[in-house]
Amino acid sequence: MTNIVNHWIGGKTVEGASGTYGPVTDPATGAVTTKVAFASAEEVDAAVAAAKEAFVSWGQSSLAQRTTVLFRFRALLDAHRDEIAALITAEHGKVHSDALGEVARGLEIVDLACGINVQLKGELSTQVASRVDVAAIRQPLGVVAGITPFNFPAMVPMWMFPLAIACGNTFVLKPSEKDPSASVRLAELLSEAGLPDGVFNVVHGDKVAVDRLLEHPDVKAVSFVGSTPIARHIHTTASANGKRVQALGGAKNHMLVLPDADLDAAADAAVSAAYGSAGERCMAISAVVAVGSIGDELVEKIRERAEKIKIGPGDDPASEMGPLITRAHRDKVASYVRNAAAEGCEVVLDGTGFTVDGYEDGHWIGISLLDRVPTTATAYRDEIFGPVLCVLRAGTYEEGVALINASPFGNGTAIFTRDGGAARRFQLEAEAGMVGVNVPIPVPVGYHSFGGWKDSLFGDHHIYGNDGTRFYTRGKVVTTRWPDPADAPAGVDLGFPRNH
Repeated sequence: MTNIVNHWIGGKTVEGASGTYGPVTDPATGAVTTKVAFASAEEVDAAVAAAKEAFVSWGQSSLAQRTTVLFRFRALLDAHRDEIAALITAEHGKVHSDALGEVARGLEIVDLACGINVQLKGELSTQVASRVDVAAIRQPLGVVAGITPFNFPAMVPMWMFPLAIACGNTFVLKPSEKDPSASVRLAELLSEAGLPDGVFNVVHGDKVAVDRLLEHPDVKAVSFVGSTPIARHIHTTASANGKRVQALGGAKNHMLVLPDADLDAAADAAVSAAYGSAGERCMAISAVVAVGSIGDELVEKIRERAEKIKIGPGDDPASEMGPLITRAHRDKVASYVRNAAAEGCEVVLDGTGFTVDGYEDGHWIGISLLDRVPTTATAYRDEIFGPVLCVLRAGTYEEGVALINASPFGNGTAIFTRDGGAARRFQLEAEAGMVGVNVPIPVPVGYHSFGGWKDSLFGDHHIYGNDGTRFYTRGKVVTTRWPDPADAPAGVDLGFPRNH
């Protein structure tokens, strides 16, 4: 019998009532292993109502109460990290080590939330006028929502809800319907940690659930991570309904390799950043820009390393890369490679015919490497979200930077060089929100915020770090004037000298 993943509302499992379900597959076999209930608008309303009711007390709770729950949750998350990683592998397909790394990065944000009392300290100015003080404080918003993608079903929700609830908000999560189980397990652990019922809720579904969250009058803010077209829709719709929005979109991250770079290190970095997690991450390096005469040697080094990557089921310890999330996505990724030669690319490695013995129905694709890619090729222009690396050639540093900055995306970028002056110029001149110097995937640690520029981010706030705290709170300024006790009305003796 197929398992069913249901909603989590008001501190308990709630069976889906809409009658609509979506399939959840094992990407390694292609078999449907689970059904996930899709929420109706009324079921979303029930989750929001539970969150709104919980906010009455949670929004007034002490910082000590909130952080005590989060410390317990952190301990439980650490103890269950292998279990959660196994859920991710079973539904997403990524290898176990990648899934463990995802949980570890989520733990970083839980760590940050456990210390939220530092982030929420206000400001005070005394004696701005005679006996007048001014204080600036931050308060929670109320009910906030998160809409998260399939590629990091545990980490990306943890980019959002730990900070949101630490700040005193209540939360409704709409995870990807492709790999929903990890989010429900996180909800169970939060409940076990002592989080009051209704503070954290999970509703599954499709556009019906998303659109209801975007228009619901009791949802005060929406956080989103996904593709650029959907991010733009989320931002436009939620903003039109008076909500705060942080919507992180797609990417086409470039790695600039200068002639003085350590080419072995650059090739290692390109392979891990392009093909890790099967390329299904918004911080993947999908375009390498080789400057000067080093292009042929760099491509050969990348090819040698790429051919050695072991592809197989995510639960096989020998596997270094797993399958893609769905068959449809695999076919779309393959189409870019199959059309590459006709668009002027040199196909160095073609992984479109790859399969795994005994798992022929899995969503497999091998490593693909395209060289001398023109900027007009769709493999360069689109976010492929798969294990396809494009190599472009540039004559000079300036030409390479101009090529990178011409991209409509501005999520992350990197430079590989031994020249400190060139690196300094690049970090200032590159039009991207995150820059790596000899670091291929410059994802910030938890206490610095994550976010891109241009078509990679819609909204004014990056996610987690200080921006996350500001996003999930609103400022209030209080101006106070108290009469001096010595000025008390006649006949009232408060024990203060009249000449004070």
